[in-house]
Amino acid sequence: MMIYIVRHGQTEMNNRKVLQGRSNYPLNEVGIAHAQKAAEELKHIAFAKVYTSPLKRAIQTAEIIAPYADAVIDERLIEMDYGPYEGTDLNHLPPEMLAFFSDFAHNPAPDGMEQLSSVVERAGAFIEEIKDLEGDVLISTHAIAMKGILEYLTPGSGGAYWSKYIGNCAVYVAECRNGAFEVPKEWSESKK
Repeated sequence: MMIYIVRHGQTEMNNRKVLQGRSNYPLNEVGIAHAQKAAEELKHIAFAKVYTSPLKRAIQTAEIIAPYADAVIDERLIEMDYGPYEGTDLNHLPPEMLAFFSDFAHNPAPDGMEQLSSVVERAGAFIEEIKDLEGDVLISTHAIAMKGILEYLTPGSGGAYWSKYIGNCAVYVAECRNGAFEVPKEWSESKK
């Protein structure tokens, strides 16, 4: 079994560099093009199962990549809850958010936000539930939720994924053999 984890395509909030979190914005035209490009890259894979965050942008991305599949919505794939910081301009972050974003692995999320440990916990619960499936699986999610999955799948990472940039419609792939996942790789790297 292989899992393909994809971040949703661009939304207008991504374009405007606004922290959108759980706000429910759809893909913009660029985001649709991102998802179409990912669909082209992954066209040779017949996904046996497709899972998505409940937010529109992730659902649309899943539907564009695997239009033949009935995507299963799973709340555990939703983006991190930014609480009172949702809608914040990323170019003008308050000091506590700057501190958090400067070192995710060592600075706790500011009050009112979901903690990264919670993101990893829910991501891990999801992964444990699907690890015995057969066939290829598509997971459509968000940047921080995706990093939570990658952190869970790479226990020795020491939080390295938290500060890694993951662009719109970036894809990571990981193989599962006998209930154990290999270290995820970026799709572009896995094809070499």
